[in-house]
Amino acid sequence: MSQSSKRLMSRQFAEDAAEEMITSRSFWADARGRFLRNRMAVVSIFMLLGLVLFALFGHAFAAWSYEEIDWAVLGKVKTEGGPSWENGHYFGVDDLGRDLFARVVQGSQTSLMVGFVAGPLSVMLGATIGALAGYYGGKFDQMVMGLYTIWISIPYIIFFVVWQAFFGRSLTQMILVIIIVNWTAGLLIVRGQVMLLKNREFVDAARMLGMSDAAILFKHLLPNILWVIVIYTSLTIPEVIMAESLVSFLGVGIQEPNTSWGALISEGARTMTFGTLWQLAFPAAFFVIAQVSLYYIGDGLRDALDPKDR
Repeated sequence: MSQSSKRLMSRQFAEDAAEEMITSRSFWADARGRFLRNRMAVVSIFMLLGLVLFALFGHAFAAWSYEEIDWAVLGKVKTEGGPSWENGHYFGVDDLGRDLFARVVQGSQTSLMVGFVAGPLSVMLGATIGALAGYYGGKFDQMVMGLYTIWISIPYIIFFVVWQAFFGRSLTQMILVIIIVNWTAGLLIVRGQVMLLKNREFVDAARMLGMSDAAILFKHLLPNILWVIVIYTSLTIPEVIMAESLVSFLGVGIQEPNTSWGALISEGARTMTFGTLWQLAFPAAFFVIAQVSLYYIGDGLRDALDPKDR
């Protein structure tokens, strides 16, 4: 290729990139306006912010620690263990005489940490593998899709049990095992989007300019499908919180005295009687609020970012 042809190609590429940046700015500005018009999504943002603030600063208002036992009410939980401002048990106590308010705060920290760390990281892992499979295709794509088919057929609860038998039960191990179990998150949709975009003109121009495959993937293809990744991440976070709560409910999650929403719901369902409804009601309420707000936020992001709805 002559020098003049290269200059023309470079100029055309620069013009296309500038046009793409202008379009991108208008896309995100329009998406922000569309999201703010979704009242339930905006309300859910404030609900989720309230949960995060409760998890971060709730211990400052707790009169007891989450593992401290109130010996004065132990054995009299049904009659004296209910919610009370006088003894500092704002949500009552559990069956072992521990302050439920402090335990819900600690459980909120655990569940939200798992959701907001393991969720995005698992989507990033799945999106990266999906992008590589969609871009290169061929045998690598067949291998990834075969592994995907096998992986989703394995009950993930078995993987939790085996993993914890070897590595123990802790918050770090919980986050790590969820990322590994959920590595397929976003894989299919990112793979499909990359397969649609990899033969577009701006990708061909980047190849002609000598850009590497990694640069094309991470500088051109993935930024063009960032809206897909954002939507899928917002929908994966509540699924991860649900998965953590489920395994904790089944007794293979966070280890005592640490707790999570799922563990608290499991304890409340196991020990609750008609006179101790608070043991289940408070952790279940926080879990439901988190799930509802996250799903409405995800729904709002989908409506705001999906080009089909523009």
